[in-house]
Amino acid sequence: MMIKLLRIWISKGHDFKGRHGKGRMNFKTESRDMVELVANRGIKGDRYFDYKPDFKGQITFFSEEVARQLEQELELSSVDRSAFRRNALVSGTDLNKLVGRKFTIGGVEFSGSEECAPCYWMDEAIGPGTHEWLKGRGGLRCRILTGGELSLGEKKLSIGDEL
Repeated sequence: MMIKLLRIWISKGHDFKGRHGKGRMNFKTESRDMVELVANRGIKGDRYFDYKPDFKGQITFFSEEVARQLEQELELSSVDRSAFRRNALVSGTDLNKLVGRKFTIGGVEFSGSEECAPCYWMDEAIGPGTHEWLKGRGGLRCRILTGGELSLGEKKLSIGDEL
């Protein structure tokens, strides 16, 4: 099976985490053609690198198909995909099917930890109704099991056993 990595982002800081009642921060997302993944630590240069031991969200994935459906159903014009604050935008697979499974993309092994549940800030970042709409389709949080490089383009996706 193939998966297409359309975009990759990192950010040096948190826009929303821990910001309840304080307003949004404005840390820019940096688009990359390639990132270095470090097993059990995260993406070099990203805000969650070495965040805490065994962190479930060392990398996050989001689906282009979900983004398009959201635009259509909420009648939003051309949502900036980086506004979802996920690390990788992909096409070609149902990310929810990877929860609780080991899988590899381009030779790098991941474990699908859990859905990347949307927060109420999505209504501000994307548009009204986004938070509720994204429930159950907010993306995928993963642990990085083997290090390596992750780059844009079509890659082989191999799905392994349940965790």
